[in-house]
Amino acid sequence: MMTNLSERPGAAPGEEIGFVGLGVMGQPMALNLAKAGTRLVVWNRSPAAADPLREAGATVAVSVEEVFERARIVVLMLVNEMVLDAVLRRGTPDFAKLVAGHIVVSMGSNPPDYSRGLAADIVAAGGRYVEAPVSGSRKPAETAQLVALLGGDAETVAEVRPLLAPMCRETILCGPVGNALLMKLAVNLYLCTTLAGLAEASHFAERNGLDLETFQAAIDSGPMASDLTRVKIPKLVARDFSVQAATADAFNSTKLIAEAARAVGTASPVLDVCRILYGESAELGNGRLDMVSVVAAIEARTEALRRH
Repeated sequence: MMTNLSERPGAAPGEEIGFVGLGVMGQPMALNLAKAGTRLVVWNRSPAAADPLREAGATVAVSVEEVFERARIVVLMLVNEMVLDAVLRRGTPDFAKLVAGHIVVSMGSNPPDYSRGLAADIVAAGGRYVEAPVSGSRKPAETAQLVALLGGDAETVAEVRPLLAPMCRETILCGPVGNALLMKLAVNLYLCTTLAGLAEASHFAERNGLDLETFQAAIDSGPMASDLTRVKIPKLVARDFSVQAATADAFNSTKLIAEAARAVGTASPVLDVCRILYGESAELGNGRLDMVSVVAAIEARTEALRRH
């Protein structure tokens, strides 16, 4: 009796793994897999992003269909649910042809309800699904310091978890599908409000004539020091808005958090103010710049105060 591909216990030694989505986060994540010796078959909508993976020894597929033909386990790192649906051909007969007999691992950040619906559709089509959103931006992605939050049935999560080790310093089990993305929203609530507060503190120090490098030393030698302050304060000091985590993505995340909060009747007063600030920064043209550009929205409000 033949065993369905998706029911085989564990990844076979040297088994080819699929990776789809080689953007700001996906490319360094896939490179870490390749450098660790994982046999990869990759695909990206913009082909040039796959060149570094080819150089690292990965096979570059000509289509997403080829990825699924070659790999039983396929990791997706895609920007939003619309792209995810489009790549998976969801809503068309091709969807079942793609996912049947496969384990689909989505590492992007999507609404929890969307993830539950996608999981149900994949299972109905004869596949399995794990959500594995990550905490961290491009720099942790490059240095394999991401934290993956895992949601799904215990058996499938146990099968996928070891494959993530080359990308992540830690993997945290969060329970069924939906819970990992809710946990990511809770983490992002803390991140987005903390970073907005850090930007405002930097702006306050600068407008009071304080030396920002001394401000950095004061923060980094005290109880508020963290990897976040060590990475982001130098960017604020240098006004280096090169992207690690984009302002538009932070704005989108704050919207998702607010929606999830309202869904359970929870207030999010600090988050709501920060959501407006990230939105204002995006409107200033900073959407694809780093989320530290939220300081520009705070500066604009200062200038508006001065005019009145």
